[in-house]
Amino acid sequence: MSKPSDPSSGHKVIVTNRQARFEYHIEETIEAGIALVGTEVKALRAGRANLQESYVDITREGLVLRGMHISPYERGGYVNHEPTRPRRLLVHKEEIKKLAKAVEQKGYTLVPLRLYFKDGRLKVEVAVAKGKQTHDKRDAIAERDSKRTLDRIRKTGRDDD
Repeated sequence: MSKPSDPSSGHKVIVTNRQARFEYHIEETIEAGIALVGTEVKALRAGRANLQESYVDITREGLVLRGMHISPYERGGYVNHEPTRPRRLLVHKEEIKKLAKAVEQKGYTLVPLRLYFKDGRLKVEVAVAKGKQTHDKRDAIAERDSKRTLDRIRKTGRDDD
């Protein structure tokens, strides 16, 4: 299996929400399409997006991605898009019902993890996630630091600390 950013796989990752993996326990992920206007697609092909403060909301019409910032296309002129407008996610009704049932549980939310092109179409990876407690975040930091130290010891053969 090839990496997601490998051109031979048909995937081109635009942006990932690294903070989401630190802030939440990821339970389940789904892939969704997204409804965009022309200048948004052009700005995304240039890699101009941010998922940091974004979240997914369930409405009567379906799933809506809120808070994602797509910078205006530099050559858009007067037809440019609004950078933080709500964007509809394209998901089957059965999946929406399943996600709604998962989010009804206390502490669960829908968070976008990454935005990527798959075979020329824009996709969003959405996760059902539960917020981490402060001590869980500290454990994640300690685990990451110890892994980094072990990698450094393996690479150099000595401990510099």
